[in-house]
Amino acid sequence: MADGLTMVTDETFRAEVLESDRPVLVDFTADWCPPCRMVAPVLAAVAVEEADRLKVVALDVDLNPETQAAYGVLSMPTLVVFKNGEPVKSMVGARAKARLLRELADVI
Repeated sequence: MADGLTMVTDETFRAEVLESDRPVLVDFTADWCPPCRMVAPVLAAVAVEEADRLKVVALDVDLNPETQAAYGVLSMPTLVVFKNGEPVKSMVGARAKARLLRELADVI
Protein backbone atom coordinates (compact mmCIF):
# COMPACT_ATOMS: atom_id res chain seq x y z
CA MET A 1 0.00 0.00 0.00
CA ALA A 2 2.26 2.81 1.18
CA ASP A 3 5.36 1.74 -0.71
CA GLY A 4 8.48 3.24 0.79
CA LEU A 5 6.62 5.36 3.35
CA THR A 6 6.87 5.08 7.10
CA MET A 7 3.60 3.78 8.49
CA VAL A 8 2.23 5.51 11.58
CA THR A 9 -0.52 4.30 13.89
CA ASP A 10 -2.86 5.79 16.46
CA GLU A 11 -0.15 4.91 19.01
CA THR A 12 2.81 6.44 17.14
CA PHE A 13 1.07 9.46 15.58
CA ARG A 14 2.00 11.90 18.36
CA ALA A 15 5.71 11.05 18.37
CA GLU A 16 6.09 10.67 14.58
CA VAL A 17 3.90 13.57 13.45
CA LEU A 18 2.89 16.03 16.15
CA GLU A 19 6.32 16.14 17.81
CA SER A 20 8.35 16.16 14.58
CA ASP A 21 10.98 18.89 14.17
CA ARG A 22 10.02 19.38 10.49
CA PRO A 23 6.75 19.48 8.58
CA VAL A 24 5.06 16.10 8.12
CA LEU A 25 2.83 15.11 5.22
CA VAL A 26 0.40 12.43 6.41
CA ASP A 27 -1.24 10.23 3.80
CA PHE A 28 -4.55 9.01 5.25
CA THR A 29 -4.98 5.88 3.16
CA ALA A 30 -6.70 2.49 2.91
CA ASP A 31 -5.92 -0.81 1.18
CA TRP A 32 -9.27 -0.78 -0.66
CA CYS A 33 -8.70 2.68 -2.19
CA PRO A 34 -7.47 2.73 -5.85
CA PRO A 35 -6.51 6.47 -5.81
CA CYS A 36 -4.46 5.75 -2.67
CA ARG A 37 -2.45 3.16 -4.58
CA MET A 38 -2.01 5.66 -7.44
CA VAL A 39 -0.59 8.38 -5.20
CA ALA A 40 1.68 6.09 -3.11
CA PRO A 41 4.63 6.14 -5.59
CA VAL A 42 4.29 9.93 -5.92
CA LEU A 43 4.50 10.30 -2.14
CA ALA A 44 7.44 7.91 -1.95
CA ALA A 45 9.32 9.99 -4.53
CA VAL A 46 8.52 13.24 -2.70
CA ALA A 47 9.65 11.64 0.58
CA VAL A 48 13.08 10.96 -0.94
CA GLU A 49 13.46 14.25 -2.82
CA GLU A 50 12.30 16.48 0.05
CA ALA A 51 13.72 14.41 2.93
CA ASP A 52 15.67 17.36 4.34
CA ARG A 53 12.58 19.59 4.47
CA LEU A 54 9.59 17.24 4.79
CA LYS A 55 8.76 13.95 6.44
CA VAL A 56 6.15 11.81 4.63
CA VAL A 57 4.21 9.10 6.46
CA ALA A 58 1.10 7.01 5.83
CA LEU A 59 -1.73 6.07 8.18
CA ASP A 60 -4.14 3.23 7.34
CA VAL A 61 -7.54 4.61 8.35
CA ASP A 62 -9.10 1.16 8.74
CA LEU A 63 -6.51 0.16 11.32
CA ASN A 64 -6.27 3.56 13.03
CA PRO A 65 -9.78 5.00 13.46
CA GLU A 66 -8.90 7.30 16.37
CA THR A 67 -6.54 9.51 14.37
CA GLN A 68 -8.85 9.48 11.36
CA ALA A 69 -11.77 10.62 13.53
CA ALA A 70 -9.70 13.21 15.40
CA TYR A 71 -8.94 15.04 12.15
CA GLY A 72 -12.31 14.46 10.50
CA VAL A 73 -10.88 12.55 7.54
CA LEU A 74 -13.74 11.18 5.44
CA SER A 75 -12.25 10.69 1.95
CA MET A 76 -9.20 8.69 0.93
CA PRO A 77 -6.58 9.64 0.13
CA THR A 78 -6.49 12.75 2.27
CA LEU A 79 -3.08 14.40 2.54
CA VAL A 80 -2.58 16.62 5.58
CA VAL A 81 0.54 18.66 6.30
CA PHE A 82 1.31 19.09 9.99
CA LYS A 83 3.67 21.82 11.15
CA ASN A 84 4.58 22.37 14.81
CA GLY A 85 1.96 19.81 15.79
CA GLU A 86 -0.91 21.48 13.94
CA PRO A 87 -2.57 20.68 10.60
CA VAL A 88 -1.75 23.55 8.22
CA LYS A 89 -2.89 22.20 4.84
CA SER A 90 -5.27 19.50 3.65
CA MET A 91 -5.65 18.05 0.16
CA VAL A 92 -8.08 15.35 -0.94
CA GLY A 93 -7.46 12.97 -3.82
CA ALA A 94 -4.55 11.65 -5.84
CA ARG A 95 -2.39 14.13 -7.72
CA ALA A 96 0.69 14.21 -9.92
CA LYS A 97 4.05 14.93 -8.33
CA ALA A 98 4.45 18.36 -9.96
CA ARG A 99 1.04 19.47 -8.68
CA LEU A 100 1.73 18.11 -5.19
CA LEU A 101 5.07 19.93 -4.99
CA ARG A 102 3.39 23.19 -6.08
CA GLU A 103 0.73 22.74 -3.41
CA LEU A 104 3.36 22.03 -0.76
CA ALA A 105 5.58 24.99 -1.66
CA ASP A 106 4.01 27.37 0.86
CA VAL A 107 4.29 24.97 3.82
CA ILE A 108 7.75 23.40 3.48
